Amino acid sequence: MNRQLKPCNDSSGYRPVSSWTHRARRTAWAVSLLALTAQAQEPDTPLPAVVKQMFQPLPEHRRTEAFPAAAARVALGKQLFFDSRLSLDGTVSCATCHRPALYGTDALPRSIGVEHRLNARNAPTVLNAALQFRAHWIGDRANVEEQALKSLTGRTSFGNPDVVAVIQKLKALPGYAAEFRQAFPNDPEPVTPENWGKAIGAYERTLVTPSPFDAYLQGDAKALPPQAQNGLKTFIDLGCAACHNGIGIGGSSFQTFGVFEDYWKRTGSQPIDEGRFTDTGEPADKYRFKVPSLRNVAMTPPYFHDGSVATLPQAVRVMGKVQLGKDLTDQEVAALVAFLDTLTGELPKDFATEPVLAPQGFSSLPP
Repeated sequence: MNRQLKPCNDSSGYRPVSSWTHRARRTAWAVSLLALTAQAQEPDTPLPAVVKQMFQPLPEHRRTEAFPAAAARVALGKQLFFDSRLSLDGTVSCATCHRPALYGTDALPRSIGVEHRLNARNAPTVLNAALQFRAHWIGDRANVEEQALKSLTGRTSFGNPDVVAVIQKLKALPGYAAEFRQAFPNDPEPVTPENWGKAIGAYERTLVTPSPFDAYLQGDAKALPPQAQNGLKTFIDLGCAACHNGIGIGGSSFQTFGVFEDYWKRTGSQPIDEGRFTDTGEPADKYRFKVPSLRNVAMTPPYFHDGSVATLPQAVRVMGKVQLGKDLTDQEVAALVAFLDTLTGELPKDFATEPVLAPQGFSSLPP
């Protein structure tokens, strides 16, 4: 019988319990997959018509009325994104974990923040991040603006004990005060932590990466080579699109990682991350994570919330087994990877090069 682990008070820290939760999840999952595949496999329905029901092409940006992306705000956000001097020890910026050369990631299983502190989870790409319905693997941030704001005092990110020292540094750095005034002309005191988050969010909302798959969605049938089209059909027929759909091809829901078996049995994950449960304390949230967007997935290893899987083919096999209960064939894996390769877009020009920052140093030593 399949068994899962549950916290207890004995010396091991875990105790095995009944697998009824897994059975219930499998039943619900099977129902949703059957509905999806039945719709996808309607006779004589061309693949492009099926695809357009499940996915949408990228917009040019992700700004909204609540979160505008005016030029002055975007320009300020880019400078702040690459400026490490606002962290506790001067070593960490947003770009430390979201490097342009690595498609907005850092290629580490789990990111390293100030004073070499290890983050709890892998850093997902910042590219297209504003498309997603929540930020972070467990969705404990509402959007990219809140994520940026709270990173200032996050222990394993910027590490500042409070925002007061950050504001002092911002006001001391040449040019920032004037740039904040230009970006937030209606604020009597524009240099604030909230505006820091809004500026970086405005910049991140411009970081979209249209790919060959977007061209296919817009009617260019030749944008995907035959093997990739075969992979796309396999992706739909297997039920992958039940979670990886929409504009982001994911990033729009929470799901249990490990529907048919415990994920760590396939990934070798240590320690075992209990997902949203660590934030909400709700038993139903145990091992639930935000479904990651698959855009640029071929460029952003290692995979999963803990970077426990090194290669894309291996990650595809893990997902087939733990989410779908299937041992994928070599041909299926190759086709799926060919499709996932077509989700890679060009780096935004405003992200590919770092800005030149105003010269000013701060002591990293305590007074």
